[in-house]
Amino acid sequence: MMDWLREHPEVKTIRVAAADLNGVARGKRVPSRFAEKLLTEGTKFPYSVLNMDIWGEDVEDSPLVFESGDPDGILMPTERGFMPMPWLDAPTGLLPLWMFHDDGRPYDGDPRQALARVVDRYKAAGLTPVVATELEFFLIDDSGGQLRVPPSPRSGKRRTGAETLSLRALDGFDRFFTALYDACEAMDIPADTAISEAAPGQFEINMMHQPDPLKAADDAWLFKMLVKGLARQYGFAGSFMAKPYEEWNGSGMHMHFSILDAEGNNIFDNGSPEGSDALRHAVAGCLAAMSGSTLLFAPHENSYDRLVPNAHAPTGIGWAYENRTSAIRIPSSGPKARRIEHRVAGGDVNPYLTVAAVLGAALNGIEDKAPAPPPIRGNAYEQGLAQLPATWTEAIETFATSPEIARIFPAHLIENFVMTKRQELHYMAELSDDETVELYLDTV
Repeated sequence: MMDWLREHPEVKTIRVAAADLNGVARGKRVPSRFAEKLLTEGTKFPYSVLNMDIWGEDVEDSPLVFESGDPDGILMPTERGFMPMPWLDAPTGLLPLWMFHDDGRPYDGDPRQALARVVDRYKAAGLTPVVATELEFFLIDDSGGQLRVPPSPRSGKRRTGAETLSLRALDGFDRFFTALYDACEAMDIPADTAISEAAPGQFEINMMHQPDPLKAADDAWLFKMLVKGLARQYGFAGSFMAKPYEEWNGSGMHMHFSILDAEGNNIFDNGSPEGSDALRHAVAGCLAAMSGSTLLFAPHENSYDRLVPNAHAPTGIGWAYENRTSAIRIPSSGPKARRIEHRVAGGDVNPYLTVAAVLGAALNGIEDKAPAPPPIRGNAYEQGLAQLPATWTEAIETFATSPEIARIFPAHLIENFVMTKRQELHYMAELSDDETVELYLDTV
C-alpha cells in the first residue's frame, strides 16, 4: 500500500475514515509521513464513533459511552488501500478503515464487518454474489432560501422541467461529469452509464457488476463521498437525500445481483426466461425480510416521503418480471445474466447495510428453499399487496423485532441502530421542514 504514496510524493496529508451506521465517514487527518505506522498498527477510535446519530452526537444511554467508559476499538486499513481525494484543493490520500477489537476480532457494530459476515456465509456455502448498484442523486443550488436546479456551467441556464434520458441535461453539466468520471477512474470506482432522471437536476450513474460485494459497497460509499465533494467545487450540492423536492420523485439506490457456484455458474440461470428454483428461493427470502429491512432501505425521516404510491418507488411487497413498479424486478436478459434487481433502497442509505440486508435475505431464502409467491403482472400499486412500513416509527419497531434481521445481522449492531434511530426520531420532531432539508442535504 505504501507504493501509492511513493508514486504520489505530492501527497503530504492523508485522511483515514470508516463508515458509521448512517454511512457518514468518521476519521482523522494524518501527515503522510506517519502512513507506514497506520498500515502496520492501525489507529484508534472509540467504538461509539461508529454509532453516532445523524448530527454526529453520542447516542444517549448507549452502553458504548459512559457505561463502559467509551473505550477504543482498533481500526485497520481495508484491502482497498490508498486513493486520491480529487475534490480537495491540496493533493490528499484517503485510506478506508474498518474496526476490530484489540484481540483481532471484527467489531460487530461496524457496518462493513456486517457485510463481511454475510459474505462469509456465502463462502461457506461455496457461493459468490455478483453485485452492482445504480445510484441516483440530485445536483442542487442551495445558495438561496429555496432549493433550485443549478444553472448549467455551459449555458448559465436552469432547466426546471423533468428531462428523462436527456442528452441536453447531461451535456449541460458536461464539465462536472467529465471531472466525476476522471475521479472515479483515479479512485478505482467502476462508474458505467450516466443518465438524466425523471426530476430536474436528477441523474443516475450505474456501477459495473463485480464478484466482490465488499468492493461494490465500498464503491457506492466512496462514490457518494466523491459526488458530494466534487459538486461543491462546481458551486452546487450533490445530494443523495431521498426526496429533496416535494413535487418530484425521489432518488433510489437499486441493487442488482446474481450468485455464482464454485464452478462459476450463475445459479439463477436454468436456460429459461423465468430462471431457476434458486432464483425464486432468493426472491422469497428478500420478500420475507423486506418489512424488517425497510429501516435500512429508508433510514431517515425524509426517506418515507419517497416511498409513496405512483412515484417510481415501491410500496408493496411483491416481485415481477421486467416491471419497474415492483419492489423486486427480474430484468430481461440472456439466461447467463439472469439476476435480481432490488428496488426499495433510497439514495440516502448506508451501502454496506443495504447490500448486507439484500444478500443476507436472499441467502436465507436459498438455505430454506423458500417458495416464492406468484409474480405480479401490471401496476404493483393496484395489486392489494402487503405494504412496507409506511412510517419511520413503524420501520424502527419492525426492524427491532424481525427474525429475518436477527438472522442476518449481529445483535449488537441491531441494538445500536435501533437506539440511534429512536434518538433521531425524537429530536427530528423539533426541526422545521427547512431545517430537515439542511440536515440531510449533505450528510446522507
